[in-house]
Amino acid sequence: MSLKPALMLLLFAVAATGCAVEPWVKPYERDRLADPIMLLDRDPVSAAYINHVHEAREGARGAAGSAGGGCGCN
Repeated sequence: MSLKPALMLLLFAVAATGCAVEPWVKPYERDRLADPIMLLDRDPVSAAYINHVHEAREGARGAAGSAGGGCGCN
């Protein structure tokens, strides 16, 4: 066996083992990801209100994909 096919086989074996790694989050690690510092918005209450107002205004056009009219009724 020459050096080039052996090297290719070794590189393929190393690349194939990279697929076996499980990058999934374990259940006991999820509390670290739920940290408030990981949130996209600084104030989730204010963001929920703004999102509600935006859905009420744009509901007739379907901007955010929500159902209903643009009257703001619940």
